[in-house]
Amino acid sequence: MRDNGSGGNSAVQSVARAVRILELLAEGPEELGVTELGRRLGVHKATASRLVATLAEHGLVERNPVTDKYRLGFGVVRLAAVVTGGLDLVRQARPVLERLAEETSETVNLAVLDGDRVVNIDQIAAPHLVVNVNWVGKRTPLHCTSNGKVLLASLPAGERARLLRGRLERLTPNTIVDKDLLQAQLLEAEVRGYAYTLEELEVGLNAVAAPVRDSGGGVIAAVSVSGPAYRFTRGRIPEVGGLARKAGADIAHRMGFPTEAASASVASS
Repeated sequence: MRDNGSGGNSAVQSVARAVRILELLAEGPEELGVTELGRRLGVHKATASRLVATLAEHGLVERNPVTDKYRLGFGVVRLAAVVTGGLDLVRQARPVLERLAEETSETVNLAVLDGDRVVNIDQIAAPHLVVNVNWVGKRTPLHCTSNGKVLLASLPAGERARLLRGRLERLTPNTIVDKDLLQAQLLEAEVRGYAYTLEELEVGLNAVAAPVRDSGGGVIAAVSVSGPAYRFTRGRIPEVGGLARKAGADIAHRMGFPTEAASASVASS
């Protein structure tokens, strides 16, 4: 049987209509019934009914049992909170990242866990750079980045093992692919309050990172400092690691998290 792609087109059309329902419910204060939604969408009310039923299953809309009409559900609030939280993190972190870049004269990044990778969500370039690599939006491996190690170190053992299952990719001669050695580094990072890499992601690039903790002590992000190995030497790791730890605690404080929780890992060095 030949597939002419009509099924795919139908699915895309349904998604577009579902999004339009959310937009219609957001445009005005009044609730809308399936007949009115169908009219505004230009579809039969049975089609509108199926669409809102699917949205309701996911909590994106809810039916008022008195009027039998629909309004936005709390699922939308949950999704919005994730986006707003991410934007707020970047906004609150920016002044701290700028200060850290000035203190270290190196590039500073803010990163979060994204599935089995790290994604950079903000960056301040080193003040003296003429050519700069923009890491924002790039997803990098967990095992060979300083911010990835920080995020890995904060995870429960089972989740960490799941993310590290399979063979670890060797990106440079210095990439750590021995899982026992990596686990030892992660334990050290938790005690020390920062993690580092020495030419593990790219030849000639060193980095150090520290956690940003929420009110429960969980790690919500990592702040990292990176620079060329000839300038950002192994000898600078402890000093810059301490500055990164302070930056992480300061970001947590600006986010409204208690200093005690935010600084949970800063006590040891």
